[in-house]
Amino acid sequence: MAVAIKPLGRAATFALAAVALLAGQMVALLALTWWYGQSLGHLPNFSGDGAAISLIIAVSTPVEVGLLALFARRASAGAADYLGLIWPRRGEVVFGVAAMSAMVVLIVAGNVLSWLLGRNLVTPFQLNIYKTASAGGWLLWLWLAIVVFTPIGEEILFRGFLFRGWLRSPRDVWPVIVVTSLLWALIHVQYDWYTIGQIFVFGLLLGWMRWATGSTLLTILLHALINSEGMIETFVDLKWLT
Repeated sequence: MAVAIKPLGRAATFALAAVALLAGQMVALLALTWWYGQSLGHLPNFSGDGAAISLIIAVSTPVEVGLLALFARRASAGAADYLGLIWPRRGEVVFGVAAMSAMVVLIVAGNVLSWLLGRNLVTPFQLNIYKTASAGGWLLWLWLAIVVFTPIGEEILFRGFLFRGWLRSPRDVWPVIVVTSLLWALIHVQYDWYTIGQIFVFGLLLGWMRWATGSTLLTILLHALINSEGMIETFVDLKWLT
């Protein structure tokens, strides 16, 4: 017999999510001090360093996900079910493929709009981390960090833990989708407001997919698709457009 999942309280959900996120970042910063042999107060600005970004993501994500799984396990008989880490059904996979197609259309539309507005298709942050990672021999690690680690960590946090903890009834669906999408967009402080707005729109689609299928694994896959497209765009921009 399936055990009903009782989510944590809304305030507790937010507090524990913040703890997991900050703990992951702190451990990653400590890893940077060890890697570069400098104290925390003397670390340089690594905001555009592909190697440092790869290291931060690779270290912080397992810490964050591990804590979220621990919190979920204390609230439920199974952390995987609580976080939505279940395989979608066959029909949901077909639905996911259709969503992927819609996502590609959105990306292309966003690129056309960017071009019409005279904007670069790739942000300076993307270009900088790609170039520095390539120059330092960290390009494979950057791809893994952006395409694998980042979707896992962010989806489990926003579409897994927060979504489960805040959704109480059918009338909560769109408020929860909007709020989690907004929070997800706002953590991307490395981008300008135009790009953050695009991220918010993708968050709405991912949140809807999470609600419609119940599967965070599916949103991880879709998130990985978005990030892969961004990395490919960066590669094309550096190789042929500059």
